[in-house]
Amino acid sequence: MTNKYFTEKEVNELNINPNVKAVSNKAITYTEEFKRLFISESKKGKLPRAIFEENGFNIDVIGPDRVKKVANR
Repeated sequence: MTNKYFTEKEVNELNINPNVKAVSNKAITYTEEFKRLFISESKKGKLPRAIFEENGFNIDVIGPDRVKKVANR
């Protein structure tokens, strides 16, 4: 987990994304579909940031460190 906390506005923005199952001010839970898509696209050589951006995530909101940590998992 990163040290970035989400504001109420950011939580609301993330909740709108269909790839998000749940979000709090500290964490995002992604849908199983997004997790499978992420793994599939990663295996094809696509960069984690590109996968997130193509699926409606604002990197400025979630933070690049969080993207890297998701990729490492």
